[in-house]
Amino acid sequence: MDTDNKKILTFSFVLAGFLTFLTVSLLIDTFATLFPIVSRFSSNDVMKHGFPILVGFGVFAALQFNNNIVNFCDEVVTEIRKIVWPSRKDTVAMTIVVSVMLVVSGVLLGLFDTFSSYMIQKLLTMNW
Repeated sequence: MDTDNKKILTFSFVLAGFLTFLTVSLLIDTFATLFPIVSRFSSNDVMKHGFPILVGFGVFAALQFNNNIVNFCDEVVTEIRKIVWPSRKDTVAMTIVVSVMLVVSGVLLGLFDTFSSYMIQKLLTMNW
């Protein structure tokens, strides 16, 4: 494994652990307002702060020390490094083409809608 990839993976796993900590902490706060039994447990500082830290650290450890996950993520980072991004000129040109096509299709759909509503009004007002 490349050392740059290892740094990226470790940072990503730390970030995943931190996001898990935040999610669990927010869930405890939310469930404490909804359920009285959770409110009783969340009043304890160990439960309110320690449990989310423990779960976040557990997610980090599960990701960092599982060889299958590390190998998979290493391959993902290696493949992402192979991507060739378009230049600024190409991006601007493609954006202009998409914008023009959106305007043209919007105008065409608007004309079709106007024409079809006109024809329906004519059909409804005809005396049969």
